[in-house]
This record gives sequence, structure tokens and C-alpha cells, in this order.
Amino acid sequence: MKSRSKFEGIPLIGILRGCSDAHLPHVIECVLNGGMTHLEITMNSPGAEKQIRDAVRYSETGIKIGAGTVTNVDLLERALGSGATFIVTPFLTRGIIMDCVQRNIPVFPGAFSPTEVCEAWELGAAMVKIFPAEAGGAAFIRALKGPFPQIQLLPTGGVDLDTLPQLLRAGAAGAGIGSPLFRKDRLEANDWPWLENQVRAFVNIYREQLAGST
Repeated sequence: MKSRSKFEGIPLIGILRGCSDAHLPHVIECVLNGGMTHLEITMNSPGAEKQIRDAVRYSETGIKIGAGTVTNVDLLERALGSGATFIVTPFLTRGIIMDCVQRNIPVFPGAFSPTEVCEAWELGAAMVKIFPAEAGGAAFIRALKGPFPQIQLLPTGGVDLDTLPQLLRAGAAGAGIGSPLFRKDRLEANDWPWLENQVRAFVNIYREQLAGST
């Protein structure tokens, strides 16, 4: 196996699904201003490929734009062709992991059982996405870190401002954050100050936990 790609930046991934084209530039600006460094656009969003291209253009080099819900090789090629710089899958997809590792593309495969978590890491995952994280919560992350202290875990699903500190204290390396960050009602109301503050709140929690562990 080639050397795994490393996560560069704050290990929080904002997960954007079903965002309108009109809202996208505002979302990018809020993510940038709030201090988050990674944004995932899911491939099951309408016009996902165009949105990835637009997001790359809007963000310039300020944040890394990736593709999520990548479930097969066709979606992988379309995502990379649109400019995605990292890949996230909802489940253990061995072929996609190995393909990304060969191309030196950071990949965050979904896993849940200890067997899946171990295999995803051994195949070269940048981090292993624990999905759905709300099914086991912080207790499950803590349990996984017992036998797998070396594996970087990225819980996703049910991560909000209340659960993020618990997950980080349990040993999570970061988190994927979807609807608690990009609330549909706030986006539809064009409440960009709220979104920027919400991004900043998640980033600050991570920084506070990091400072407290050193």
C-alpha cells in the first residue's frame, strides 16, 4: 500500500446536500469566514458536478472541496473530473479506497463494525468515517479507540454542537457535520450571519478540545 494521504487543516468536514446554486456562493463565504477548511458536496445532490466546479471556483484555494456519497467508480470519476480533491463514501467501498490511494486522493470511507473500520484503515483511508455515528455515540468511539488507538476516526451523522465535544473527548479525530450546520430553514431564509456563526462555533469547539488535550 502507498502512504496514506493526510488530512490537512481542521478535521471537520461540512456536508452540503441539496443546496441551491443561488445559495452556494454565500455558503462558501460563510465556511471560509467561519474557519472551516473542508466542504463536502454529496453526489446525490441535484447538479452536484456543477456545484463542485463552482465551489472550487468560489473558494479559490481557501478551502478544499470534496465529493460525498461516492458509491461506485462512475461517480468517483465524475467527482474527480469536476475538481473534487477528497472523496467520502457512505460504506466500505474497497475498490474506491484503493483507487484513491493509488492516485494520492484523500478518501474517507464509511464503516461501522470493528472489522470494517480496521479494513478501511489498512487499505489506506485518510480517516475512517464512522457512520451513522448517532447509533453508538461517544461510547462507541471510545470503545473503538481501545483496540485501534492508531486509527483516525471521523464520526458522521448526528454530530451537533452538543455531541461534538463528547465525540472528541472519546477519541474522535474530527467529524463530518451535515444538517446541524447547514440547516435548511436558515439557508432558505438567507440567514448568512447565522451560518457563519454556526461554522465558527463548531471550529471553536474543536480548537478548545485540542487545546485542552495538550
